[in-house]
Amino acid sequence: MATAPIYCTHKELKRVFPQLDEFDIKVQVFGWTTVSSNKYASHNSGLVTQLFADGEDLGAAQSAHTDLDVEGEWFYNSAEDVLYYYSASNPADKLMEAGEEFTAMVTQFRTDASRYLDSKLDPNLPANQFKDKSGNFDYMIIRTTALLCAALMIRASDPTSEMASAFMAEAQENVDALNNGRAGLSWQNTSDSSKGVVRDVTYTGTVRPVDTRGHYSGTYDLIKIKIDTTGGAIGTATYSVWTKDGDKLGMNEGNKVVTTEIINGDYQALAGGLQVRFSGTDFDSTAALNDIWEVEVQGYTEEVDTNSLKPIRMTRRA
Repeated sequence: MATAPIYCTHKELKRVFPQLDEFDIKVQVFGWTTVSSNKYASHNSGLVTQLFADGEDLGAAQSAHTDLDVEGEWFYNSAEDVLYYYSASNPADKLMEAGEEFTAMVTQFRTDASRYLDSKLDPNLPANQFKDKSGNFDYMIIRTTALLCAALMIRASDPTSEMASAFMAEAQENVDALNNGRAGLSWQNTSDSSKGVVRDVTYTGTVRPVDTRGHYSGTYDLIKIKIDTTGGAIGTATYSVWTKDGDKLGMNEGNKVVTTEIINGDYQALAGGLQVRFSGTDFDSTAALNDIWEVEVQGYTEEVDTNSLKPIRMTRRA
């Protein structure tokens, strides 16, 4: 069975919540009494699933307190709520803590936050498409999960925390924006997707595509634009364009549809009913040979997944 994804990493969580390490929820254990030579007990300790001595993880518990005969071994009797510990030195002189290993605890909170987000998002948003074309989760998903995780961690220590409430409020705003179509994910086809989104792939010059015009008549493509054959100023440099063929997308140079066209600074042929305009940072700008851009496009006849315009039910009253 496939494991449900966790939408943010430990590192991504810490970027959103730099104070993360302050919310280790280990609890100190006090009230140690001597049971026998080197064996100690803490009564009414509360549930202990993992024990730490001066920050050291003491490993798994033994099966019974009668098994304790090695430094650092421990056992928790849940029926009597007694924690047993074996040591040559008195645990009252150490920092004894019960809790979870910090990384494991953070992983569980990240998992809980991811499942919480799943429950809040519209079921029509497919979780398997929360990733962009590079295989990474969209930042909106990452940040919202991190905000939820931070809120859950803080409230585990301080249920009335204003910081936790602020994190939860921002997370809810993100959820509402996704559910209402006011925010989109990278897989979603928006109303302007047919105009194309230009991204730098290799850009070392000072002339680049700055605008597109028209609407793409195909279905989907990653169109490739390349400063091909000749670099230099506008009026000298040339560009070529590739679109998809039956086997590969334009970025893989499927079908060459524009060949060494001189860049003139006006709208020029791109592909599928689209035009592209190049511009530089100033009059002396030049295009660098072999600079490459991708233009991601969806066809104008494709269904729009998100739209900020929502239907309003109206009634006529007497």
